[in-house]
Amino acid sequence: MERAYRTMKRVGAGSIALGVIVLATGITAGVISIVNGARLLKNKKEITF
Repeated sequence: MERAYRTMKRVGAGSIALGVIVLATGITAGVISIVNGARLLKNKKEITF
Protein backbone atom coordinates (compact mmCIF):
# COMPACT_ATOMS: atom_id res chain seq x y z
CA MET A 1 0.00 0.00 0.00
CA GLU A 2 2.88 2.37 0.75
CA ARG A 3 4.19 2.00 -2.80
CA ALA A 4 0.87 3.17 -4.22
CA TYR A 5 0.97 6.30 -2.06
CA ARG A 6 4.50 7.12 -3.18
CA THR A 7 3.49 6.70 -6.82
CA MET A 8 0.44 8.92 -6.32
CA LYS A 9 2.63 11.57 -4.68
CA ARG A 10 5.08 11.60 -7.60
CA VAL A 11 2.35 11.72 -10.21
CA GLY A 12 0.56 14.52 -8.37
CA ALA A 13 3.72 16.60 -8.10
CA GLY A 14 4.48 16.00 -11.77
CA SER A 15 0.99 17.08 -12.76
CA ILE A 16 1.28 20.30 -10.80
CA ALA A 17 4.68 21.06 -12.35
CA LEU A 18 3.35 20.36 -15.84
CA GLY A 19 0.35 22.60 -15.19
CA VAL A 20 2.59 25.50 -14.17
CA ILE A 21 4.72 25.07 -17.30
CA VAL A 22 1.67 24.96 -19.58
CA LEU A 23 0.21 28.03 -17.87
CA ALA A 24 3.42 30.03 -18.28
CA THR A 25 3.73 29.01 -21.93
CA GLY A 26 0.12 29.97 -22.63
CA ILE A 27 0.46 33.38 -21.02
CA THR A 28 3.68 34.05 -22.92
CA ALA A 29 2.12 33.06 -26.25
CA GLY A 30 -0.91 35.26 -25.54
CA VAL A 31 1.20 38.30 -24.74
CA ILE A 32 3.30 37.83 -27.87
CA SER A 33 0.14 37.57 -30.00
CA ILE A 34 -1.34 40.73 -28.50
CA VAL A 35 1.89 42.68 -29.04
CA ASN A 36 2.19 41.52 -32.66
CA GLY A 37 -1.45 42.35 -33.37
CA ALA A 38 -1.09 45.82 -31.90
CA ARG A 39 2.05 46.40 -33.95
CA LEU A 40 0.24 45.38 -37.15
CA LEU A 41 -2.69 47.69 -36.42
CA LYS A 42 -0.34 50.56 -35.64
CA ASN A 43 1.61 50.17 -38.89
CA LYS A 44 -1.30 49.42 -41.26
CA LYS A 45 -1.42 53.01 -42.57
CA GLU A 46 2.14 52.69 -43.86
CA ILE A 47 1.25 49.84 -46.24
CA THR A 48 0.69 50.83 -49.87
CA PHE A 49 -0.50 48.58 -52.68
